Amino acid sequence: MTGAVVPVSDQVAFDKRYGMISLVSAHRADRCVSRRELLRLSSLGLLGLTLPSGLRAETESTNGTAKNSLFIFLCGGPSQNDLWDLKPDAPDGIRSTFQAIDTNVPGIRFGELIPQVARHADKLAIIRSMTHDDNGHDTAIARSLLGQLPAQPGAVHVSRHDHPALGAILHRLRGDCGELPPWVILPRPFTTGGPSYKGQSAGFLGAAFDPLMLDKEKKGSLSDREVKLDAIRLADGIDQTRFENRRRMLGQANGSAATIRAASAETLFAGYYDKALNLMSSGTANQAFDLSREPAALRDRYGRNEYGQSFLLARRLVESGVRVVNVFWTFFDEKGCQFNLWDNHGVPNDVCGIDGQLKGEAMLKHQYCCPSFDRSFSALLEDLQERGLLGETLVAVAGEFGRTPRINATAGRDHWAPCYTQLLAGGGVRGGHIYGASDGIGAYVKDLPVTPDDYMATILHAFGYAPESAVYDQLNRPQRISLGTPVTALF
Repeated sequence: MTGAVVPVSDQVAFDKRYGMISLVSAHRADRCVSRRELLRLSSLGLLGLTLPSGLRAETESTNGTAKNSLFIFLCGGPSQNDLWDLKPDAPDGIRSTFQAIDTNVPGIRFGELIPQVARHADKLAIIRSMTHDDNGHDTAIARSLLGQLPAQPGAVHVSRHDHPALGAILHRLRGDCGELPPWVILPRPFTTGGPSYKGQSAGFLGAAFDPLMLDKEKKGSLSDREVKLDAIRLADGIDQTRFENRRRMLGQANGSAATIRAASAETLFAGYYDKALNLMSSGTANQAFDLSREPAALRDRYGRNEYGQSFLLARRLVESGVRVVNVFWTFFDEKGCQFNLWDNHGVPNDVCGIDGQLKGEAMLKHQYCCPSFDRSFSALLEDLQERGLLGETLVAVAGEFGRTPRINATAGRDHWAPCYTQLLAGGGVRGGHIYGASDGIGAYVKDLPVTPDDYMATILHAFGYAPESAVYDQLNRPQRISLGTPVTALF
């Protein structure tokens, strides 16, 4: 618990739908009681309050195996048929054009496009029975990032009415991370031209639990350039002395205005400003984000492009104490055009006048796709293990769905949600393990189906939280953190 409070006033009540009674007749409008104390008194029966059946208090958790998490999202839907779940005995038109290769785990084979990752199969739990019923990018992305269907059907963009995403839930349940933000999104929020997709905000928990998002130029994902940290760097012409003077002046202005804004919404932002200013002035934070502190050889190993440097930065952040890092893998060419590279439908001609538009098979072989992923993901697994971080860092590799068993007319595969593959590694997960199975052509789940809801519940389980653990919405109503069922057999 992190010092959250439940205001006690004539208007504050727990919704009776959740089995709670109203709290009324407060002596002072600003009187507060901590939720920890409220739950303690409730357990003693002194307030006549109980949590609704099936919900657990915010502070209740088991002994989790993970302390932090890297959530890697392959935007567009990676082809399980060509990467993780090849069907070498399937007929022509379904069987991958790429060869299956051995991994370092007997009996587990991957596609030839990821040979370096294949040497780390002993670290991976491979879930070959992911499934849901939505073949549309936008809605499938929203569900996959949230870990549940949005409350409003068809809504895909972030809203303050959303259920909080993973990083916000863990921030709320486990508190701050000192001078560092508990949740960071790299290299930028995931969007395809509009607002960010759901699953990238704290939703009803409020802006105080939102992630830190870096200002990243949308240009040249494969370029060798630095990851810019404009979000936490001082503006040009502002040195540390001038920054501290401005901060002191702001504090004086806030103090003199306190009496006239004591009950206004403006006071809610004071904490956010303080956090932002602390981050900008924190030596710890700036060092954590400073990739120049890494050996050149290691930076080369990850890959001198946006993908590799984002993975390396993610490792630096969790090593420094950041709890959750999202990494979104999409592609921007040098002109700033965005392409859904894992969405390998393909186009009729290999060269269409637009960088990145190829036949489906060629898309997977392009540097923006499998070769860069193979390099940077294998480097990440190696690095985490060598530093003793893998045991406490849960690494997730996900997409919104997979690809069709049948290869289409442009040597690619189309959207397919009924059966696909996702990965987990570290954080107490049993490596070198396949969970679930697809049928003979990879069309449908044969055994042990896992939904996006279950996948998110499994990540929360790694941190020690059951799905029925509760966080509280704007009206102080308890809400389950997950509607899924954790796959405990993976641990």
